[in-house]
Amino acid sequence: MEVYLIKALQLVICLSILVIIHELGHFMFAKIFKVRVEKFYLFFNPWFSLFKFKPKNSDTEYGLGWLPFGGYVKISGMIDESMDKKALQQPPQPWEFRTKPAWQRLLIMVGGVLMNFLLAFFIYAMIVFAWGEEYIPTKNVKMGFSYNEVFTSAGFKSGDLPITADGVSLADAEANKILLTLMESSTVEVLRDGAIVELQLPQDFAKRNLTQKEFMNMRYPFVIEKVQDKTPAQTAGLLAGDSIVGVNENLHLAGAEISQTLSENKEQQIDLQLYRAGELLTLAITPNEFGKIGVVLRSPFLIYQTVEKHYNLLTAIPAGIRLGWQQITMYISNLKYVFTKEGAQSIGGFGTIGGLFPEVWIWYAFWNLTAFLSIILGVMNLIPIPALDGGHVLFLLVEVVSGRQPSEKFLERAQYIGMFLLIALLIYANGMDIIRAFF
Repeated sequence: MEVYLIKALQLVICLSILVIIHELGHFMFAKIFKVRVEKFYLFFNPWFSLFKFKPKNSDTEYGLGWLPFGGYVKISGMIDESMDKKALQQPPQPWEFRTKPAWQRLLIMVGGVLMNFLLAFFIYAMIVFAWGEEYIPTKNVKMGFSYNEVFTSAGFKSGDLPITADGVSLADAEANKILLTLMESSTVEVLRDGAIVELQLPQDFAKRNLTQKEFMNMRYPFVIEKVQDKTPAQTAGLLAGDSIVGVNENLHLAGAEISQTLSENKEQQIDLQLYRAGELLTLAITPNEFGKIGVVLRSPFLIYQTVEKHYNLLTAIPAGIRLGWQQITMYISNLKYVFTKEGAQSIGGFGTIGGLFPEVWIWYAFWNLTAFLSIILGVMNLIPIPALDGGHVLFLLVEVVSGRQPSEKFLERAQYIGMFLLIALLIYANGMDIIRAFF
């Protein structure tokens, strides 16, 4: 239960930050162009609000809703989620959205997305400033990778080390970021048992991977960092620094394979093959009822040789922009697969998003994921669906080009359609989470 609470807390705080920043973008541009903002809310507040206040001499009511599905700013003279037709039936006023030039309305609408991208750039800059960059080059992953069924059906084998994709070297690329390159390539060379093997990938390779939960994982040794007290590991005599390489007669196993074998042998005595100070030893051990032996594993960053980069405040800013732009282009590139049958099956809701957060609070992981989700929120809001920012932007661009503003009746109908689509998508995405959890 504690794990779920930690994940839920991270999710709520992360989404709150993203929503406030997004709506602040609309709010700021509205204020710049002297458009009245009637409400600024975190979360939605149908029927009642958890908290609200209106500063003296202010036109804006600030509040906290009870329905945690986002947030909104209510801009005077704009057809939005509130569908306030009564206000639109009044004569247009100079402080209203509808009376402003198209270019000003356009900037107000893109303000939220702009702020999400700027937030991502800022977070990435602060991450590299505080922690620097450390990554494992692909060439240093000596045990290669493990692959899902789609990869293996295309010719990959566990332990293969990708070295080129469509003729481009992957040797110095970050090992955890070569997946997209592989999925969008037609020819891949891998190092297998000391020999180079060329693989021809099917044209629908990336599309077939969309329904998979796992793609490829770095293989690394099962090296013990710490032995916990009163555990099977301590009883068996395991020590920090021991490198387990096999279980019973199965040798040359990676860490994940050993963990899986332990899980399959709950409360059964097995023999561990391990190296200690260069000597191969065999120790008998009985995993507990959960398939665990009570050890903390050494991070692959302490096993494989890494590349480190450090930044001062000035150099961190362009580095943060570079990392953010890489994530934007990667996400947009993947977005085309969402509009396929396989992509639709991979969509998830709040449960899927919450599952991305670690089981313990790690600030690095929290901010890294917050930056990435800020990019997702920004990109998704640009999709030209009525009720999303992208829908409003589309209509405004048409107005700029044609010189004709769509009628309020047309915008109202488009808003209804957009809201229906968004609610249906919300139900579908969270329904998929429920199906995956229980079926």
